Amino acid sequence: MPSASARYAGRASSVSCQVPRSRAREPAPIARIITGPVWQSSRDRWPSVGGPVHTGTVTEPGATDNREQSPSAFALFDTAIGTCAIVWSATGVIGLQLPEPAPEPTRDEVRRRFPTAAEHPLPPAIAPIVEAVTAHLAGAPDDLRWVPVDYRDVSEFDCSVYEFTRSLDPGSTATYGDVAAALGRPGGAQAVGQALGRNPVPIVVPCHRVLAAGGAIGGFSAPGSIVTKRELLALEHTPGFDDPTLF
Repeated sequence: MPSASARYAGRASSVSCQVPRSRAREPAPIARIITGPVWQSSRDRWPSVGGPVHTGTVTEPGATDNREQSPSAFALFDTAIGTCAIVWSATGVIGLQLPEPAPEPTRDEVRRRFPTAAEHPLPPAIAPIVEAVTAHLAGAPDDLRWVPVDYRDVSEFDCSVYEFTRSLDPGSTATYGDVAAALGRPGGAQAVGQALGRNPVPIVVPCHRVLAAGGAIGGFSAPGSIVTKRELLALEHTPGFDDPTLF
């Protein structure tokens, strides 16, 4: 039987990063565009929010992208595990906030993470994404690969980790080492873990499906920490995890 990294290696080849050359201004900002495949899922299409699937602006850590970015907005929504929040732009989803103990702390955390986002009612293009996330958290898993993500201010390496992680089906897992090896970074398990700890869109980028070596649960930076991680794995009927108890 092939190793886990060998099984996943083909998926990593679908992620490519290209450096766009700008003639509009000099010097051109350090930026990359990441493009992944148009994944087939339970949805025949994703709701257009002004940009293609899996395409977003990616900046190097510490670099400043001086290009004008589209305005962002956010909205709270109720789920089986509490009040979540979604942040979006004209290109796609920028962030997803898992519940804090009460709605107001959730709103405060969104404002801390995305200070330029204004609270706004859900537009028609974003409502189906919220419905799918809500259903997923109620025990009806959706791979959510059809959801467009705006990777603004995300490093190229982190972006490649997130796109690979999106290739993991509900109910399946990989280890941090598997992801690192598949991305051509053997020995980079710690860097993968750190990237997933910065994941701005949990659930859409299912970082809970990446475990430590030997099947250990590993870390989880979202509210609830590894308790939430176990419950997310359980509701997806991941082998080795008990039935969910949050619902």
